[in-house]
Amino acid sequence: MQYTLLGPLTVLEALTKLSPDSSKTTLREWLRDGRVFVDGQLVKIASTPLQSGQTISLGSKPARKEKVPILYEDPHLVVIEKPAGLLSVATHFDKTHTAHAYLKERFRPRKVYVVHRLDQETSGVMLFALSEEGYFGLKELFANHDIDRQYTAVVHGKMPQRAGTWRSYLYEDKAYVVHSTQDPEKGELAITHFQILESRSSYSLLKLTLETGKKNQIRVHCEENGVPIVGDKKYGGEESIIAHRLCLHAHHLGFVHPIYKKEMSFDSPIPEKFYRYLKTHV
Repeated sequence: MQYTLLGPLTVLEALTKLSPDSSKTTLREWLRDGRVFVDGQLVKIASTPLQSGQTISLGSKPARKEKVPILYEDPHLVVIEKPAGLLSVATHFDKTHTAHAYLKERFRPRKVYVVHRLDQETSGVMLFALSEEGYFGLKELFANHDIDRQYTAVVHGKMPQRAGTWRSYLYEDKAYVVHSTQDPEKGELAITHFQILESRSSYSLLKLTLETGKKNQIRVHCEENGVPIVGDKKYGGEESIIAHRLCLHAHHLGFVHPIYKKEMSFDSPIPEKFYRYLKTHV
């Protein structure tokens, strides 16, 4: 796949001509993955100026094995730090590059059980089970809301109060978009507690604690309450040219080990990109 420029463009603009149906997020991933070449030379900077007559081309996807940091493991469970952009589990579109696939290969021939999920663009602490006993014990903790799950997000707007609780019922439509309603007959109860950590003129850094754990819960609650997450184009946010990602991070996970009955606590540092974004929007 290649395109010869008819006039001066940046690399990102030329990629848009090369593949008009691809999102800017996908185009930037190609650059980060080392797949973009101009006149046979590798380029990675989206703003690089190009001239008429130059040819931009796309190389094959490099073979790679996802490396997922492991924070803790024992015979019954494993705690990882999932990078942003990595799927939690297999989908119809990708069954190989997932956190679950990486762990299945690492712990083969043992079985790895999926306990919960993080959205593909959400980073942070995530939990899998390594035994059937551990799996059922962890699922019971989640069902009883005995898991302490805390997230950090950069959101558009300022909150009218420093802390509070969002409560609504969520349901998913045929297009896989989650909606919020106050009608208990239309959806499942979702409860999110929020607290402002930092505030700017047009942006805020929030700590969000899940009491329930429904699909896209935090993202939907933020949008519904007028503070969509930066980078969340699906739920009202704008693309971030600084962070280049959804600004949502699972920074803390705490629970009582279902087998050993000891307190477990795991933390992942808030991404530096979040603070950098706030600093550029004082």
